Amino acid sequence: MGNFDIHIGEMLARNARMYPNEIALIERTPATRQRREITWRQFDEAANRFANVLAGKGVKKGDKVLHLMMNSLEWLITYFGIVRTGAWAVPLNFRFTASDIKYCADVAEPCLMVLSEEFVDRVASIKDDLVTVKDYIFVGAETPSFAQPFDRLMEKASIAPLRIQIHYDDPCGLYFTSGTTGTPKPILLTHKNMMCACITENAHHHQTRRDNFILIPPLYHTGAKMHWFGSFMVGGRAVILKGVSPEAIIEAISEEKGTLIFLLVPWAQDLLLKL
Repeated sequence: MGNFDIHIGEMLARNARMYPNEIALIERTPATRQRREITWRQFDEAANRFANVLAGKGVKKGDKVLHLMMNSLEWLITYFGIVRTGAWAVPLNFRFTASDIKYCADVAEPCLMVLSEEFVDRVASIKDDLVTVKDYIFVGAETPSFAQPFDRLMEKASIAPLRIQIHYDDPCGLYFTSGTTGTPKPILLTHKNMMCACITENAHHHQTRRDNFILIPPLYHTGAKMHWFGSFMVGGRAVILKGVSPEAIIEAISEEKGTLIFLLVPWAQDLLLKL
């Protein structure tokens, strides 16, 4: 199996080849009643664009990219762009304080950080101490002075895939535990780990391309992303829900015809009370 070169980024490319015009991801923001969607082809091309953005900044195989964002379409676009360079994605808990973020950066030694608007103040307060981070890419409306805007970089980037040799056993992610019983602990995952998660989740839940996965928990957490991987593997669509309430969940299930959902206990209890 060590020479088997299908990796998690290639699975996205396969979906784009097989189902180019089918909807891959839907993003719903209940507070503003906004809805966005992208097809598998658009998802794949956007991931390639971001991989080329990173490569243009010198990111190479084996580098680490700190990923600090709230759930969104861009969360997954940037994640897949990172792993397509052969770099390690380092997704961080959105609850981490500035000191937690610095601790994780000291451990991971990232060369670049991707962040969204919710984290500007925290990152700005420690930026001078993040000695390995050479570039910051900002996803949001008002780009801070120390970063470059994601949208503008993406406009100029090529959709051509990078020619990087990525193998089944290559690392692709450094994940940190929550730190509830001490400092966060780094855990290294390979493309093989991610592919096994796809296969295991699909075997457990039997997702098909006709399913629609309502994705609520934060994507930095392996549980949320890997539960979705069972649908991702077969080209099933997913709904990213930004903002959680029983009403928003029920609306998403009803309007998007959701067939699978990953709920945590408080949400499940609130939802049952509304039904």
